Amino acid sequence: QVQLEESGGGLVQPGGSLRLSCAASGSILDFAHMHWFRQAPGKQRDLVATITQRGNTNYADSVKGRFTISRDNAKNTVYLQMNDLKPEDAAVYYCYAYGDQTGGRWGQGTQVTVST
Repeated sequence: QVQLEESGGGLVQPGGSLRLSCAASGSILDFAHMHWFRQAPGKQRDLVATITQRGNTNYADSVKGRFTISRDNAKNTVYLQMNDLKPEDAAVYYCYAYGDQTGGRWGQGTQVTVST
């Protein structure tokens, strides 16, 4: 069973950047699409960005123009480049992958804190 592990979270000042990584223990080509979600304390888990096997991407309106999702199939890793971070971007960020044969997989999450 493929497992996902996020990394790259941390503390950053407003306006700063972070790059999150989601490393899979197996091939990410098994998944039709992969996503980044985020969940702030007391709030629901929201979809942030999606990337398909073909590399098509989609973003939540709140992050368009600031975040970029990408994938490296050779490294079995999906990335989320986050620029111009705002306090409202602070949350635990989760990687989620779905495939018809594999079903859905969640990572354990990585904390992003945006604060002075």
